[in-house]
Amino acid sequence: MLQAPARVSDTAAELSRQDLVIVALKGPVLPQLAGCVVHASASRGAPGIVNHVMGQGLILGEAAGGESARATRVGALLSGAGFDVTVSPNVRYDIWFKLWGNLTMNPVSAITGATIDRLLADPLVREFCSSAMREAAAIGRHIGCDITQDPEDRHAVTARLGAFKTSMLQDAEAGRDIELDSIVTAVHEMGQRLNVPTPHINALLGLARLFGRTHHRYPEAQP
Repeated sequence: MLQAPARVSDTAAELSRQDLVIVALKGPVLPQLAGCVVHASASRGAPGIVNHVMGQGLILGEAAGGESARATRVGALLSGAGFDVTVSPNVRYDIWFKLWGNLTMNPVSAITGATIDRLLADPLVREFCSSAMREAAAIGRHIGCDITQDPEDRHAVTARLGAFKTSMLQDAEAGRDIELDSIVTAVHEMGQRLNVPTPHINALLGLARLFGRTHHRYPEAQP
């Protein structure tokens, strides 16, 4: 287990000058910031305790696109810390590509309580996920993130990871709120705005939202 001392403060000035400030969130990327895709599996065993399961990949790039000395410099810092870093000229596509896979696996695993290997072993569940992914790919073509990979090819890659629990399933089991809006609701809303039919994504959102509200993992609708 890696242990590192940390200074904590609610006033940034007290912490003096920093080499790198990381803002970790699953929301809109601000154009003046760099974006990052994390390819790693970890779980939080207790406050301040993170258990690393597998993976150490990071894809880093300017949110506005293109290459920059800043992204290269940050990538070098993270590489020096032991991460497997790729500096990307189009990190928005990389974010969308990861979301394309997480869109279905995360909520379906939370609803069913099943690990990924069991989800992909069920032909009906697998085809439902593929249909939702095809709808998301159609949205991607409208926003400059054209995914050419077939859902079945993506499933084959995911299956090689074995019997693991998605982050949403881990949150549901631990009694934490599920990150439904950033993973499913956002894609659903994009489909509506772009007039792209998304019947499978709509059904997935409805089921996952009801699951979350029934188990007190997602806010109730406001009157």
